[in-house]
Amino acid sequence: MPYLFSYGTLQKEQVQMETFGRLLNGQRDILTGYRLKMLEVTDPEVLRKSNQKYHPILEFSGNTEDEIEGILFEVTDEEILQADEYEVDNYKRIETVFKSGKKGFIYVAK
Repeated sequence: MPYLFSYGTLQKEQVQMETFGRLLNGQRDILTGYRLKMLEVTDPEVLRKSNQKYHPILEFSGNTEDEIEGILFEVTDEEILQADEYEVDNYKRIETVFKSGKKGFIYVAK
């Protein structure tokens, strides 16, 4: 099963239910080498689901002292595509390794 790292709105139960039709199982993990910025979201559907105008977005820093805490969720291949639909065009999905040693997907700034 693939892993998907959430550091923002995908941790909300309402967003998970509306995006995936279920609550996701995951565990806390840490991503190193990135910083968080805030992005103003204008997509009406994403705004409705998240009830949040500003969403965090990852920016690569390369500094190993920069750490982002989040949850590494177990998802299916189909759910990865559903997450792609949820994320607005300012994000792109890439694969990386987390502090735990597990590999998974993150959404970063384009």
